Amino acid sequence: MEFTILLVITALCLLLSFFKDRKKTKKALMMAGKRTGKISLPILLMVLLVSVTLYFLPPEVITRYLGSGNRYLASLSASLIGSIILMPGFIAFPLGGVLRESDVPYMVIAAFTSSLMMVGIMTVPVERQYLGLKVSVLRNIIAFAIALVTAFVTGLAYGEVF
Repeated sequence: MEFTILLVITALCLLLSFFKDRKKTKKALMMAGKRTGKISLPILLMVLLVSVTLYFLPPEVITRYLGSGNRYLASLSASLIGSIILMPGFIAFPLGGVLRESDVPYMVIAAFTSSLMMVGIMTVPVERQYLGLKVSVLRNIIAFAIALVTAFVTGLAYGEVF
């Protein structure tokens, strides 16, 4: 229902823009189409890679490394994996749902998704150009710590800690 409302509002705004200035609206739509085309392939490849990996990786393996045993160690492992992998949120959060279906604790999923979204080992070269190496490293260390705290608090909230 909410999505339909957003589509209607977007369509109305687009029509308003079109009637106000057809040339600018067409130009904007062309730019949006080109940008969408540029990012479609990398996103599709990422979705495909995650899907194939999850298909060939049995749930038992995921559960063995992330779901059973020491939850603190599993959370640390998930945080490290999430820190290294580069994945957008619209793929990461459904992946969290798949992990939950494999009986991975909420605490571990929180560690994985938090570090995935906040820590960026793969993006350090780009960050270094704009922020400098010191700021980039400090930002990633702080983000990693926040991801671990988030996982711990999530574990407390779901009764998985003690």
